[in-house]
Amino acid sequence: MRYLGNKDSITDKIKQIILNRTEAGAGTVFFDAFCGMGAVANAFKDTCSVVINDNLNCASTYAYGRMVSATCTFEQLGFDPFVFFNSNDEIVEGYFFRTYSPGGSSRMYLSEHNAGRVDYFRQTIEEWYGQGRVTEQEYRYLLACLIESVSFVSNTAGVYGAFLKKWDERALKSIQFLDISDGIEVGYQIEVHTEKLEHIIGDIDCDILYLDPPYTQNQYGTQYHLLETLILNDQPKTISRVTGSRSTSAMRSDWSKIYKVHILLDQIIAETKARYVFLSYNNDGDMSKEYIESVMKRYGVEGSFECITIPYKKYENWKSKNRKTHYEYLFCMEKKPAREVVYESPLNYIGSKAKIIPYIRANLPRTSGFVDVFGGGFNVGINSDSTTIWYNDINYIVKDLIESFKNYDTYEYITYVKKFIENHHLEKGNKEAYLEARAYYNSLPEKKKDSRMLFAITLYSFQQQMRFNSNYGFNNTAGIRWFNDNILAKLISFSRVIKDKNIFFVSTDYIALRDQIPIDENTFLYLDPPYKLTTGSYNDGKRGFKGWDDKLEQELFEFIDEMTGLHVPCMLSYVLEHKGVVNTALENWLNRNEYTCITLGDVIGISGQPRKEILILNYHMD
Repeated sequence: MRYLGNKDSITDKIKQIILNRTEAGAGTVFFDAFCGMGAVANAFKDTCSVVINDNLNCASTYAYGRMVSATCTFEQLGFDPFVFFNSNDEIVEGYFFRTYSPGGSSRMYLSEHNAGRVDYFRQTIEEWYGQGRVTEQEYRYLLACLIESVSFVSNTAGVYGAFLKKWDERALKSIQFLDISDGIEVGYQIEVHTEKLEHIIGDIDCDILYLDPPYTQNQYGTQYHLLETLILNDQPKTISRVTGSRSTSAMRSDWSKIYKVHILLDQIIAETKARYVFLSYNNDGDMSKEYIESVMKRYGVEGSFECITIPYKKYENWKSKNRKTHYEYLFCMEKKPAREVVYESPLNYIGSKAKIIPYIRANLPRTSGFVDVFGGGFNVGINSDSTTIWYNDINYIVKDLIESFKNYDTYEYITYVKKFIENHHLEKGNKEAYLEARAYYNSLPEKKKDSRMLFAITLYSFQQQMRFNSNYGFNNTAGIRWFNDNILAKLISFSRVIKDKNIFFVSTDYIALRDQIPIDENTFLYLDPPYKLTTGSYNDGKRGFKGWDDKLEQELFEFIDEMTGLHVPCMLSYVLEHKGVVNTALENWLNRNEYTCITLGDVIGISGQPRKEILILNYHMD
């Protein structure tokens, strides 16, 4: 069977890799989520239970029929259907004869004789099934054989998006009803679905997830419309005047659309119940190798990610043989528990806590409310499991930017940013284009300053930092970074989680938070203020916002003491020592109280410089 992305030639290699990395056996469930013609799923039918799925009925039917073929005996039918079909020359001038052959149209998918035979095969199989003469398995097996038979006499280049204008020699041969059975009986349970994967992934109980999605913007529904009509047997009246294609809107897949496929991969890996995930892809695909690696490493057990290159022969002609080399990849990972996944902000914010999230999580009390008091890039709050989360930052511009990831559809966000980058010719190291885009943003009235513009500009600024002048204009200098696939992966996962969680956004001085947020002993306060021993672009007092000095630090200590008296749990991220200088005020405050101090050691900041961070708790862990 000719099918885009068919894995028949490398199935044995894929199976061996999967078996070497998993414990596949009698108690295992293998989920082939884009089964296509079922090559990989069929290889596992004698090893473990298999779940198959495909968006197209013709694909899931073929895959299922192929898998159960050896168990079909046609006992109720009482004779061999293959001998029966191939020993007569019956023709029915039905839908395929009228629609896909010169018998009733100008279309040349099939010869008149073969189209009439296809109508006869399809009608007879349906009659046998309706009369109870064949079982469900036998019915699908026969339909799979019919698909195979059609593929050997179709007057196409391999897909059905269009027919050839001249008859291919193979298309003029008389169709034979072919048997696709491999003789290997099913050893375990088989479950079949015909759904969009993103709609069912969370409901499928499986141990191994195998993904073989479309690699490019080629829509399978368009390329295989004729086979879909053959299987559905619904004889659609509304079809394309030229190609005869049924409406493909219901079959259209976002996996064949750039950036939507990026969003879906993150969702699928996040939501699957599988312990192991394997992804077939190649270097011609819409997703880069770097993007896939970034996503899989976020959700995978450390050290479990691997990308294996599988050699294969690709058809080449005189036009294509000088193009870049083609590689088939199999990406592998073992998924970590959801509670261990760390989501990172797409903002490269000074003082980011992304690297110490596991330490913070390990020392969190259980509360229904979580307040990220000095929200910044929101690396801590986004990873909270509390029922209600509040983000606060005195910098309302940063607050609006973080909130924009929740408010805008992620695909629309990405395409907006990409369009802005394109329109302003932003690229790595292009200082002139960067300064022009920055000036354009700053020149806009406040109401027209879209947060997505600011995000795009930030990506090409020095260390991708948030920096403003006293008039709240963005004034970071040009940098040598860009919108790379690692940032894209962060943006997508962060945006998905921020939309899923119950998050509220506030922009006020933290002292005034009690006037806007209900704070009590069931509300946890995480405080990550500017550090007195280090100076960032947000705490030098020259950016239109409050800086950070001895007085404000003392005010912070008093605030925590007050919260302690009210039994409100607080965690303070801070620095006790930096470049040999000790914060004596902090040290004295700690000595006066019985707060827990956890030393984290050197944490490498975005500048590459280490800082000795500590966590201060006004509560004791049980």
